[in-house]
Amino acid sequence: MPARWETPKLKRLVAILGNLKTEKEMLAFLRDLCTLEELAEISSRWQAVELLDKNLPYREIADQTGLSTTTVTRVAHWLYHGEGGYRVALSKLKAKL
Repeated sequence: MPARWETPKLKRLVAILGNLKTEKEMLAFLRDLCTLEELAEISSRWQAVELLDKNLPYREIADQTGLSTTTVTRVAHWLYHGEGGYRVALSKLKAKL
C-alpha cells in the first residue's frame, strides 16, 4: 500500500522531473516551479545532507547553511530514519565524483 504522501500529483511531478535530462532543463523547470526562497531552502537542505554525511556538528551545519538547528535536526532525522532517498542521492553523487 502506498504511503499517504505518495499522491497522484506528486507521482506526476516525479515523472516530469525524471524526464528532464540536462542541467539547463532542470534549472529552468525548478525556477519556473519554485520561488527564489523555496530554491534557496531546498538547496540549503541538500547542503545540510552533504555536511551531515561528513559528520559535522549540527551547529556548524546551521551556521554554514543558514538553516535553523531545528531544520538541521529534521534533515538529519530523514537522512538516518527516512525513506532512503537522501542515501541514494548521496551514493549517486559520490559515484559521479
